[in-house]
Amino acid sequence: MANPHSRRDGGGRRGCGARRPRRQRFRHWRIGAGRWRVIRGAPLGAFLFAVLFLATPLSAFEIERVVSPGGIEAWLVEEHTVPVIVMEVAWEGGTATDTAEKAGTANMAASLLGEGAGDLPSQAFNARLDDIAAQLSFSVDNDYFNASLKTLAEARDEAFSLFALAIAEPRFDEDAVARIRAQLGVVVARNRQSPDWLAADAWYRAALGGHPYALNRHGTPESVPRISRDDLTRYTGNVLARDNMKIAIVGPISAEELGPLLDRTFGGLPAKAVLPDIPAVEVASGAQTVVVERDFPQSVVIFGTQGIARDDPDFIPAFMMNHILGSGSFSSRLMEEVREKRGLAYSVGTSLSPLKKAAMMFGQVATRNERVGQSLAIIRSEMRRMAEESVSAEELADAKTYLTGSYPLRFTSNSSIANQLIGIQTEDLGIDYVERRNGLIEEVTQEDIARVARRLLRADDLIVAIVGRPNLSPVVEGLPETGDMKPPAEPTRQH
Repeated sequence: MANPHSRRDGGGRRGCGARRPRRQRFRHWRIGAGRWRVIRGAPLGAFLFAVLFLATPLSAFEIERVVSPGGIEAWLVEEHTVPVIVMEVAWEGGTATDTAEKAGTANMAASLLGEGAGDLPSQAFNARLDDIAAQLSFSVDNDYFNASLKTLAEARDEAFSLFALAIAEPRFDEDAVARIRAQLGVVVARNRQSPDWLAADAWYRAALGGHPYALNRHGTPESVPRISRDDLTRYTGNVLARDNMKIAIVGPISAEELGPLLDRTFGGLPAKAVLPDIPAVEVASGAQTVVVERDFPQSVVIFGTQGIARDDPDFIPAFMMNHILGSGSFSSRLMEEVREKRGLAYSVGTSLSPLKKAAMMFGQVATRNERVGQSLAIIRSEMRRMAEESVSAEELADAKTYLTGSYPLRFTSNSSIANQLIGIQTEDLGIDYVERRNGLIEEVTQEDIARVARRLLRADDLIVAIVGRPNLSPVVEGLPETGDMKPPAEPTRQH
C-alpha cells in the first residue's frame, strides 16, 4: 500500500514545455451565455449571478478531454462569453469512509479545508480569496469529496494557487477545529429535532443496517468530539490523491493553458489514494414499518425499497418510470392521486438513488397524522397499478417531451455545465453522454417500463419510516376509501 503522504512532481514532466497536453473533442449543444454587465459597486455575489445565470440563447460547445504533461486528466469546455472560470473536482472517498466511532470525519474535513493552508491561517487565507473575488468551497456526499472553485479569469493563477494550497497543505489549526466542531455539534443537535432528518435516519438504519451509508453525515453527539486533527489529516491524505479524482473546468481557458495549470494545481497531492474496502449492500428484504413517536401535528413518511444501479441497462426506463410515478411534479400519478384528488398532502414524490455500493428507490410524503395510513395505501395501490398495467402511450409521450425538452436547462451557465460534466464523470457515462442522452430517452417503450416496474415496484416489501403520531389504518372515517385496504404490518415504535 502506497504511503498516503508521498509526493510526486506530476509524473516527472511538470513544467515541460516540449510536451503539449493531449486533447480529444466532442461537440455538444447548450444554452449559451447571454449578455452581462458589471454594475459598479455591486457585491461579488450579484456580479457572479449576472455572469453565470442569465437567460441564454442556444449554441454549440465542445467537451475536450485534456491530459496534462504530468498525466492529470480533466474535461474542459472552453467558453469565452463570460470572464469566469469554474472548476469542479470530485475525489472518491466520501462519508462512506467514516467509521461509526468517528462518524462525521469526512464532513468535518470538508468544513475545515478552506480554513487556512500552508503559511496562511484562516483569516489571511480567506482575505487572499476575497482580494481576488474568488469563491472556494468543499462538500462531501456518500461517495465523493467535492471541491468547487469560481474565479475571474484575470485572477486565475492566484486562485488556482490558493486552491492547490488548500488541498495539499491544509492547516487544521486547533482553534479552527474547535470552532467547526462546536458548529457541527449544534447541527447534530438541531437534526435530532427535525422530522425529515429523523425519518431519513430511521429509514437508513432499517434498510441498510450497519453499512457506512447508514451513518450520519454530520456525526453524532458521541462521535464528533472524538474527531482529532490527526483523523482529519489522515482522511485528507488518504482521499485527496491524483489517481481517484475527476475534474471539470468551464471558462475562458484553452487546453494548452490548462495542461500545465493542472500539474501546478494537483501535482502536490499523493499519487495514490488509500481507501477502505466498502462492501456492496442491498436494501433489507421484507416489509418494515418504523415509527419514531413525536408530538408533531403531521407525520413525515419516508418509504423505499431496492433500486437500480446507474450502469444497469434498465436504468433509463426506470428513470422514466419514476418520473411518471412520482417525480414529475404535478404531472405524476402520486401527486394526482394523493394531492389533487384527495388533498391528503401538499407534496409527495419518489426518486432513484444509485450510489456506488447500493441502489435505492425512495419516496416521501408529509400528511396529517390521521391520514398517514390512507396516504400509504394510495401509494402502494399506485405502485401495484403501474407494475401490473405499465403506463399509457400518452403518459410515455409526455414524459419523453418533458425529459428531452428540459435537458438543455441543465446547461445554462458555466457552473451548471461544470456540475453536469462532473456528474457524468463520476457516474462513468462517457464523454459523449450529452449527445446520447436524449436518444436513450426516446428509445424507451411501454414494454420497457412495464418490465422495470415489475422488477422495482414491490409495494408489499416497502420499508417505511414515520416520524409523528400516525394513524396507520388505511380507512379514515369521512374520507373516500382507496383500492388497497389491507392493514399494515405491526410497526416498530421508537421513542
